[in-house]
Amino acid sequence: MPLNSKIMTAVEQLNYRVTVGDVATQAGLDIDQTERGLLALASEVSGNLQVSEAGDIAYLFPKNFRSVLRNKYWRLRFQALWDKIWPAIFYLIRISFGIFLVLSIVLIFVAIAIILIAMSSQDDRSDNRRSGSFIPRFWITPDLFWFFNPNPRYHRQHVRRQPKDPDQMNFLEAIFSFLFGDGNPNANLEDRRWREIGTIIRTNGGAVTGEQLTPYLEVSDHQRENEDYVIPVLTHFDGRPEVSPQGEIIYHFPTLQTTAKARQQRASSTYLQEYPWKFSQAGSGQILLAIGLGGLNLVGAAVLWSLLRDGTIAIQLGGLVGFVYSIFGVLVAYGIGFLGIPLIRYFWIQGRNSKINARNQQRQTSAVTLSRPDAALQQKIGYAQTFAAQSVVSSENLAYTTEKDLLEQEYERADAIDAEWQQRLNSTE
Repeated sequence: MPLNSKIMTAVEQLNYRVTVGDVATQAGLDIDQTERGLLALASEVSGNLQVSEAGDIAYLFPKNFRSVLRNKYWRLRFQALWDKIWPAIFYLIRISFGIFLVLSIVLIFVAIAIILIAMSSQDDRSDNRRSGSFIPRFWITPDLFWFFNPNPRYHRQHVRRQPKDPDQMNFLEAIFSFLFGDGNPNANLEDRRWREIGTIIRTNGGAVTGEQLTPYLEVSDHQRENEDYVIPVLTHFDGRPEVSPQGEIIYHFPTLQTTAKARQQRASSTYLQEYPWKFSQAGSGQILLAIGLGGLNLVGAAVLWSLLRDGTIAIQLGGLVGFVYSIFGVLVAYGIGFLGIPLIRYFWIQGRNSKINARNQQRQTSAVTLSRPDAALQQKIGYAQTFAAQSVVSSENLAYTTEKDLLEQEYERADAIDAEWQQRLNSTE
């Protein structure tokens, strides 16, 4: 089966010796997927299995297992190369939108200037012959340097007072951020959800109530009554329900009670919080500049269209003017989209964030209720703790490991038993 990158990352974070429960909690994966992934990884990199006397299994991996895999599979080598070059490719994609905007403005206003010069030249041809020189009546072109540095005096007086942010976007990156934003802030929401739930279960010894899970789930009032919202958690972490003498249900997760190393775990937050979408991480000045350039682009396109309406001038002048006329539809479409896309995205974000706030409020309410449990909930949590346990697969309680030959392990075990009996005899004497 294909190797899972999340499992490999979790193995590294857990110092290369893990149980299925360790990795499932760390990576936020379900038990079956984690178990299959660990077996596949151990098979590919010659990992070792360690079995405790209680029958629990720990996986031991070499610290250079990624190098072993890269040497073994060209696909992983290609993936490693792609991970290096993709940031550069994506950066070029990001700045291309800003470059196209600047080029669009330059082409439009240069074409306007050429047309106006040609029209002025026709009107003043007789005067030019007498004077021997030609001075156009006016010259229309944007001072692009002004847009990047609109007021040097203001810049010196105000901007220098603020410390420079090393992570601040440059102008071209800000254009992309203004157009499309900066990605989904909750792209890893499900991974965070399962990590938090796994950590809560482990913190409580592998047995919890449904109320202890609600701060990390979306639960409707109907689901809260029959607790069917716990079913995905039971499936994910191989849990099973247990019924108390009072008829209440708690949930037991034996696989998460086994760990390769005793760890004190705490959830990173009392409830799962979704992050609100931001319109853009660009500065307010950069956003205003982008809007201004977008408006300038549309104004220039409108002026140019008034000059090229019948296409006669474009045919007569040809060259750059003819080229701009041929792609004029593309320039106008880009100009409209440059301001239209962010406007649509702004209203979409407002609606999205209102739903996110409602879900966060619901989960926070569940967390507050859990922090102040009534007598019935305290009794239910107390019954769940009767199933709490932790089994550590340590090097001292191993019954078998693939690191050594089986016969050698039998000899070592026999020697250990003899040494233990000898110690007992000496103590009785």
